[in-house]
Amino acid sequence: MHLLDNDQTKDRLRGAGPIPLAAAQQISAEGRIGAPTMDHLDALEAQSIYIFREAFARLKKLALLWSLGKDSNVMIWLARKAFFGRVPFPALHVDTGKKFPEMYAFRDRYGKEWELDLKIEPCPSLETIDPTLPPAARSAARKTEGLKLALGKYGFDGLVAGIRRDEEATRAKERVFSPRGTEGGWDVRDQPPEFWDQFNASPPPGAHLRVHPILHWTEADIWAYTQRENIPIIPLYLAKQGKRYRSLGDQDITNPVASNASNTEEILIELDGTKVPDRAGRALDHATEDAIERLRVARYH
Repeated sequence: MHLLDNDQTKDRLRGAGPIPLAAAQQISAEGRIGAPTMDHLDALEAQSIYIFREAFARLKKLALLWSLGKDSNVMIWLARKAFFGRVPFPALHVDTGKKFPEMYAFRDRYGKEWELDLKIEPCPSLETIDPTLPPAARSAARKTEGLKLALGKYGFDGLVAGIRRDEEATRAKERVFSPRGTEGGWDVRDQPPEFWDQFNASPPPGAHLRVHPILHWTEADIWAYTQRENIPIIPLYLAKQGKRYRSLGDQDITNPVASNASNTEEILIELDGTKVPDRAGRALDHATEDAIERLRVARYH
């Protein structure tokens, strides 16, 4: 059941028409130098808002996966814009208990300031996870199992996740509305076509959809939009003593990178001169492709 109480607001949302993706696709396909333009950000924002509204209109029980990082914070910002100031479905944090203290402080503060319906669900112990996985992949698999438990508890038929195609190879295979099987698995060989912004939003009974409203964004887009909108960020993203975090996860599998970027403008300049992906500091992304694919198939988002 949706959480919006105002019928008039619901009608406005349900009647919102599609916003063409052509502008975003055209600019994304070109080789860009420097920070994205404001027109480019407007096109990205419009398409993401359209995806949010499509998901809300067509799915019965939706939740947003909040990992506390820069991408999911942009997602929450976009959701608030899409629904006139408040997110009309729960924000779900599947908690490993191993995040940085700054991340928990951010969650506690902005969960309240943004008036989120925050659901915090713990992960099972490491001892219950497949011991054949590499250490980092095994740690990440805890989150997979925690998410599976949360799905069983709340019965969501749609989960909004903040992944981007440019992050790593397996995520490039995703769809905007990505079906998961009745056991939550992801079949990379059976992904639906998505032509002309037409999405398959009808999961079979007992299954769910993963919705990816920022799949078409890049890391530079995220930071340029964060700068334009003045979105709060976790201080760990900013350089201190010559190091900063480009991507945030569990403390034991996340490492800083060498950097002197102390604000978003300097981060954008830094990104313009690197081809190293932002998740390079995550131990999981140095695991074998087979291990990562196994996690994706087994529901890891």
